[in-house]
Amino acid sequence: YFIIQTLAAAMILFASTLNAWQTGHWAITYPTCPLTTTIITTAIMMKLGAAPLHLWYPEIMQGATLNTALIISTWQKIAPMSMLYMMHKNLPTTLVLLTGLLSTLIGGWAGLNQTQTRKILAHSSIVHMGWLLIALAMDTALATLTLALYILMTTAMFTSLNTTSTKTITDMGTTWSASPTLLTLSMLTLTSLGGLPPMTGFTPKLLILNDLSMNHLLPLATLIALATLPSLFFYVRMAYMTTLTTPPTTTNTKYT
Repeated sequence: YFIIQTLAAAMILFASTLNAWQTGHWAITYPTCPLTTTIITTAIMMKLGAAPLHLWYPEIMQGATLNTALIISTWQKIAPMSMLYMMHKNLPTTLVLLTGLLSTLIGGWAGLNQTQTRKILAHSSIVHMGWLLIALAMDTALATLTLALYILMTTAMFTSLNTTSTKTITDMGTTWSASPTLLTLSMLTLTSLGGLPPMTGFTPKLLILNDLSMNHLLPLATLIALATLPSLFFYVRMAYMTTLTTPPTTTNTKYT
């Protein structure tokens, strides 16, 4: 984690120095050189864990505790996103949209064969970063809504997992004995993360798809809508394991 974040920070400093050399000032809010903008954007994508610079992210999440993973997947996103907000008028739109599309595709497909809840939520985060980047390329207000709802839903999910000490999908079958209320909230949070209507998570996805359609980007809208299906599958699988299954009994039964 330290190496990745340091590398990204070094790239941002290098781009800032390059920008200062070319323009005579250190402000990177309005970089004029395409190379500078591309380097900074790439570095921020690395910090966010967006595809294809995402390979470090699931491993770090798996190696951390649930509370630390919560901080990495929510609080640690705010600073890089703030830089993107400041630069949004000069961002390479094609690169941002392509990264967003790759994140939704790769995050969804890579999460299908995961059994560890932290890795699943890591790939969930990658998918949401894809939606967030696409929203940022369209409208900053929509990106703010998407980020706020993502942080809210992810915090709720991690809190639920931390309360029940759930590390794997198999463990989720035992949470029925903890609290029926917590069980219901976990299921609702998972369906909201998947973007199923009428849950809260459906709102930003609908608005983003609407914006893409209004901007005549129907192929991109179609692709990211289809890319939602794999991630929806592992959310529904987690919800199924949480609410609709019970663990096998291990009590020795004497048959007569």
